[in-house]
Amino acid sequence: MELVQMQKSLQDYTKSLFLEGVLDSQFLQLQQLQDESNPDFVSQVVTLFFQDSDRILNDLSLSLDQQVVDFKKVDPHVHQLKGSSSSIGAQRVKNACVVFRSFCEQQNVEACHRCLQQVKQEYYLVKNRLETLFKLEQQIVASGGMIPAMELGF
Repeated sequence: MELVQMQKSLQDYTKSLFLEGVLDSQFLQLQQLQDESNPDFVSQVVTLFFQDSDRILNDLSLSLDQQVVDFKKVDPHVHQLKGSSSSIGAQRVKNACVVFRSFCEQQNVEACHRCLQQVKQEYYLVKNRLETLFKLEQQIVASGGMIPAMELGF
C-alpha cells in the first residue's frame, strides 16, 4: 500500500475509534507525550494497561465465582480498572466500570456478573482496535513515513 494511503487509512481508522466512543480525548493527550526520544511511549503504556487489565479481569472472575462474594475485594479491582482505562482513554471500558461499581455498592452478585461480561467485551474490543492501530503505525514507520498527528476536530 502506498505511504500516503496508509497514513490516510490510519487517520480514518483512528477517527472511527473516537466516533464509536472506543477512545476519548485522553488518548490524544497520551499521544502528545510521545516524542523522538521515546517513540514507543504510547504502545508501552497501552501494553502495561493490557497486562494489568488481564490480571484484574482474571481476579474479578475468581472473586465473583466465590460462594460468598467479598465486595471489599471486588470493588477495588473495578476501581483500578476504571482508573487505568480512563488514563489511556478507553472510554467504553471506563463507562462499563462505572456501572459495575454501582452494582458492587449494591452488592448485587448477578448484576456484577453481567457487568463483568460487559467490561470484558469492551476491554477486548479496545484491545483489538488498539493492536490494529499500532500495526498500522508500524507499517507506516517501516515504509519510511511519519505518523500523522490527530486532533479531535472531526
